[in-house]
Amino acid sequence: MHTRNEAAEIFRQLAEGLGRSGTPEFYSTLVEQLASLLGVDHALIAVVTESNMATTLAVWTDGGHQTNVSYPLAGTPCETVIGREPCLYSCDVQARFPEDELLCQLGAESYMGLPLFSADGSAIGLLAVLSNQPMQLDGLESEILRIVAAQASAELSRSQAEQALRRSEKVARESERRLNTLLNHLPGMAYRRLNDRHWTMQLVSQGVEALTGYYPDELLDNRVQSFASLIHEADQERLYLMVQKAIQQREPYRAVYRLHHRDGSCRWVWEQGQAVMGSAGHVAYLEGFISDVTDQQESQRVQDAVVQVASTVTSRVGDDYFHQLIATLATLLEAGAGFIALLDQPVPPRSSGAAHKSTLLTATTAHTVSLVAGGKLLGNQTFMLCGTPAEKVVLEGESVVKSGQTFTLPGTSFSTQAWIGRRLDNANGDAIGVMMVFYQAPLTTNAFATSVLQILSTGAATELERRRDHRHMHRLAYTDGTTGLPNRARFIELLASMGRDAATQDDSLSLLLLDIRRFKEVNDLHGHQVGDQLLATVAKRLQQANLPKSAVARLSGDEFTILLPSVEDDYLQDVMLQLCELIKRPIQLDHRVFNLDVSIGVASYPSDVSDAGELFNAASIALHHAKRRDNSVCPYTQTMRHALERRQWMTERLHQAVLERRLELYFQPQFSLKDKTLTGAEALCRWYDSEWGWVSPGEFIPLAEERGLIRLLGDWVLEEAASQLSVWQASNTPLPGRLSINISAQQFADPQLTAHVAKLTACVPSCAIALELTESDFMRDPDQAVMITRSMRKAGYALFIDDFGTGYSSLSYLRRFAADALKIDISFVRDMLDNHHDRAIVQTIIAMANTLEMKTLAEGVENPAQADLLAKMGCSEAQGYWFGRPLPADEFAAMWLTP
Repeated sequence: MHTRNEAAEIFRQLAEGLGRSGTPEFYSTLVEQLASLLGVDHALIAVVTESNMATTLAVWTDGGHQTNVSYPLAGTPCETVIGREPCLYSCDVQARFPEDELLCQLGAESYMGLPLFSADGSAIGLLAVLSNQPMQLDGLESEILRIVAAQASAELSRSQAEQALRRSEKVARESERRLNTLLNHLPGMAYRRLNDRHWTMQLVSQGVEALTGYYPDELLDNRVQSFASLIHEADQERLYLMVQKAIQQREPYRAVYRLHHRDGSCRWVWEQGQAVMGSAGHVAYLEGFISDVTDQQESQRVQDAVVQVASTVTSRVGDDYFHQLIATLATLLEAGAGFIALLDQPVPPRSSGAAHKSTLLTATTAHTVSLVAGGKLLGNQTFMLCGTPAEKVVLEGESVVKSGQTFTLPGTSFSTQAWIGRRLDNANGDAIGVMMVFYQAPLTTNAFATSVLQILSTGAATELERRRDHRHMHRLAYTDGTTGLPNRARFIELLASMGRDAATQDDSLSLLLLDIRRFKEVNDLHGHQVGDQLLATVAKRLQQANLPKSAVARLSGDEFTILLPSVEDDYLQDVMLQLCELIKRPIQLDHRVFNLDVSIGVASYPSDVSDAGELFNAASIALHHAKRRDNSVCPYTQTMRHALERRQWMTERLHQAVLERRLELYFQPQFSLKDKTLTGAEALCRWYDSEWGWVSPGEFIPLAEERGLIRLLGDWVLEEAASQLSVWQASNTPLPGRLSINISAQQFADPQLTAHVAKLTACVPSCAIALELTESDFMRDPDQAVMITRSMRKAGYALFIDDFGTGYSSLSYLRRFAADALKIDISFVRDMLDNHHDRAIVQTIIAMANTLEMKTLAEGVENPAQADLLAKMGCSEAQGYWFGRPLPADEFAAMWLTP
């Protein structure tokens, strides 16, 4: 007869063995422990196959595990067990079964066997214990065998169910349900009960006696006591509703509650179960396990608290995660306040011998990421660490003050005298923050709170580190590394945000776009390091400008932008002038002094654009005009947009017109002032657009130069002019002298220009063509110009220097150019009759040309007085409306080339 303590110890050991359910060593552990608990010499568990064979799953004999064997059931005591009730042969078992070789090998004198059943009631195996002495089993030992047999049946059913899963999902689900119920909650009390208000037991294991003091048959069908009546009154309704909700949701239920014991005590128990549904969809019964957790109730409270917090904050991210975490903790731990704070610098782990002095901390301040007091979420605060509870937490890792030290939370009037804190460490073990809860009354216990904080600190630290990393990545993604200003990506977000605010509040928003003029020259001459220093200085000056609520950003290169909300036009003008003055102030770097200049384009919402999202585009257009016109400041107008759109459309249409050869050459005659005879002509490009009509060369020629179309256009002019000369020659109406053709600066930059021109004009002799180069074009690279002009003269082309007098040519270079003539610009010819300065310039140009043995050709001669004066001054040739307007090729030939 076993004592109560002996029985409890036996069940504890048995529970440890059963706890290995689902592991490979389950059967071997089970037979070893069974032999030890029952004091037998041999124990085995076997599975039975359809061929009436038994295969052992584990064998324990004479103090050790043996190799598994297979043997026929016929003629063995095991055969009498399969499909029947437990069978006991208390002595002389070898004499009863003389054909059983295994009994002889083991030297068994007695035998006890129990059948193992599957979930559907079929026999699937057996459990046997054997002794070399006669065997007598008391009630406890029989109960142990029944529990082990039930668990072995469940384990064997589970393994067979896994194999059957591939054949039948329905059988697999049923097996898994039963296995989960049996496997996961031993040791304890297994049950099957109805889902009524009494929770009438239909099946209950022997474990119920340890839990409640009642025997199983006393609870079955409520014979002595209903199970529901044993539940603590404070837990009955909660438990019933929770189970019903789980049933409705087709989910397992789990609960911790109190049970009244027969001896008058109260036990905490943990239950898990699930409803088994009948074929009609109603609840057939409930089944599950209940175990005693009285000693672990405090641990369970911690677990429940962690689960509650985790379920509350799992789906949260960022600040919302911290807000929900600290608010839930404060409520759960019955604290008056709490915060999670991020240190300004990580604090490395401290050696064991280090003195705990605040001066050794690398961090000096902390910033709360969530602060709760009195149940309300408060604004975050930054505070000094020195002398605060947070400092102690950082130093010690965990700090508990139960009473006596008054502390007022930063930024609040909340005064505390007790607190619990936990340091938050990153993956390297560095302290990066603290998590604390505060109490206004003294603490009586802290085990529960410290356990909860300890468990949750890892998740909080991970999220805090992720937040720190996210802030670092945010700075990298949204901050310009050179100036520290917001970059283009951040500016786009700021523009969208401030634009929405302006629209919502019916307010204004202005955008200033600043470009440092000729900044590329600084980089090219002094290097990017100096350029970056200048940009950083400009950025600092922009930040220090007195511009309330403004947002400053660096977009790229030397381009900055400023967003100004709620500004009047007059104030905006003052701001732009102020910015110009700030940037133009000399900047000294080492021994060099830099004087920068700036162009500013500005646009405002809603006066300039109807949508704040269009501000950047509008300011860019204004800046484009400011840079083209060399203005410091240029406010946006719709006219600018229309002009820019026209230039864009014109670029596209001009390109298409050149490709489709829809342009036309006009020809203007050139005459000798001495004998009034035709000496040549100038080819002039004209463009008639089907939509716009005639487009001025003064508009489309500069556009072609700006947009990179001038080479294509120039090649067409050369080829078309040569072709027309060839046509006139073939028609016996050749052009006297030479045909002048303009060459652009971009064409003139080509060192192989002479060969290129020769290829395009191959149909006529080179002596029939004069190439006109503007004075400013060849002075961009005078040395290369000298080389090219000499090459052209050598090839037979005549060279005219166009617009002479408007540039800054050097006489030394002019002497080296192999030019044939100087063309006097129309700006001097137009007013020379009335302006003695212009007349003197013309006279000087003519004299210079005569000295250099060059001809002179005056442009824009519109009346006989101009022609007569030019002739008297010694000018060689002239062209202009007085002699003839530009005409299409056929009309020109009819007027000037026909005899």
